[in-house]
Amino acid sequence: MATRKEVAEKAGVSIAVVSYVLNDSNYVKEETRRKVLQAIEELGYETNMAARALKMRKTEQLAVLINHLGNPHEAGLLLRIEEYAAKHNYVLFFQTFHKEQESRLKALLNGRVDGIFLLGQSLKEDTLHHFQKQNIPFVSVTTPAVRHAAVPCIDLDWVFEYSRLIRLLKEKGHNQIAYMAIRDQAHPLSHRLSAFRRAMDAEGMPLTEENIFYCDGGVLPAACETIKHVWRSGRRFSAIVGANDLMTAGILAACSELGVDIPGQLAVAGSEDILMSSQTAPPLTVIHYPREIVGEIAMKVMLDKINKHPASDQILPARLVERSSV
Repeated sequence: MATRKEVAEKAGVSIAVVSYVLNDSNYVKEETRRKVLQAIEELGYETNMAARALKMRKTEQLAVLINHLGNPHEAGLLLRIEEYAAKHNYVLFFQTFHKEQESRLKALLNGRVDGIFLLGQSLKEDTLHHFQKQNIPFVSVTTPAVRHAAVPCIDLDWVFEYSRLIRLLKEKGHNQIAYMAIRDQAHPLSHRLSAFRRAMDAEGMPLTEENIFYCDGGVLPAACETIKHVWRSGRRFSAIVGANDLMTAGILAACSELGVDIPGQLAVAGSEDILMSSQTAPPLTVIHYPREIVGEIAMKVMLDKINKHPASDQILPARLVERSSV
């Protein structure tokens, strides 16, 4: 493998000039830069990123822990975060998070990243402290079930947004409103259930346990089977809200199979506004989660943490999109 010294000799410059070129310094003349880059290409020189990271105390890499890459909401968030990370010369790599394998994160990410994005995962205290000792910050896009003071969150004011949705349903005559939640209490979606409870209380319509339906995994097929079972059991409600749009699409699929008229017999609403939500039959009424700006805000908060500037929670504005499912 070629060395930096060999590159310098071939280009007829000093080793320091090669370093300037590799670090994209403005102090190098364009002609000299071209000579160095040509020598790098001809010799097949590759930067030793691990050594460079150790020396610079910077890897220019960020990790994102994901829950389910097949979820369009998460995929949309990842694309936005990646877009703004690139604008700040950072590379992202994605790692699916499994709670039972959390201890592996220490070995997997040690020395490889400058920061870690969470998508609402609740990490153990010792995991957080391990990375804090290395000055590797966390930023969570979505509020985790268990908060940690050192991890700023970017999310909606779910109590406010759900209250707005509940008022719309009340205006349309619905006083028996159900909610489809995820069964795993450590999952990020559990925060939305807590917010929906508070919103129902605020609107004078306490959410009873019999009107909460739990779905394993937060995916469309599981939600479909859950609602089919509930409806066939004879339990009735006039409206239902899904904690995420995949589950809400599953509700629609179940109603179609059962012959339940929407919104005539049942009003249905979602919580994210993924692309498919406007293309279902009927199109879903949803809370629009502003994925289009979250990447910019998430990256700003991460840079503040990396540079040891104050960083706090960011509450994003949302809007209610009314369609023909209610």
